[in-house]
Amino acid sequence: MALVLALDVSSSVDAREDKLLRDGLAAALLAPEVEAAFFVSADPVALMAFEWSGRGHQTDLLDWVLINTPADLEIAADGLSRSQRGASGQPTAMGHALGYAATKLQDAPVCLSQTIDLAGDGINNESFGPAGAYATFPFEGVVVNGLVIARDDRAVQDYFQTHVIRGPTAFIEVAQGFTDFENAMRRKLLREVFTQVLGRNTSLQRVPG
Repeated sequence: MALVLALDVSSSVDAREDKLLRDGLAAALLAPEVEAAFFVSADPVALMAFEWSGRGHQTDLLDWVLINTPADLEIAADGLSRSQRGASGQPTAMGHALGYAATKLQDAPVCLSQTIDLAGDGINNESFGPAGAYATFPFEGVVVNGLVIARDDRAVQDYFQTHVIRGPTAFIEVAQGFTDFENAMRRKLLREVFTQVLGRNTSLQRVPG
């Protein structure tokens, strides 16, 4: 599978929270159960990652890499943890982020499935939203999952559920604040890698975490 990881670094995310996102993603990728999931199939997972915020503010954190060995996963995680924020004080242009992710998938290695992970703590507030992206960019056969960083109510979670996720196996995972991001990302990676790589529509709601 080809997997795009998209991290929200808009104005609602402060410097401490941004660090929790990067370190949390890196740690989730290196969790033993996630590493095992990456290698249950003989076919490698292709990874890329970028940060997003306002219109035109998308910065690659990890170029496409085939995860053939645990060492490949360690190198990818190390690069993500060392990455630095490219922009701050920007709005949340979610449609542009999704469009950028779809475009990046056009350059991915040939894979049996394509998935976008959109992580964020807010809803679209600049330019076109997810519906505009899905109508404009190449999303045929692409699954879009969401990782919601919850705040005080369910508004963002409901928005992701209604407007963001896409595809028959799509789902959202919820982090209870930025300190829970690593746990939520680990659960989400387990669920989608097993589902997409093994081609089974299995619910992994009971994954420890």
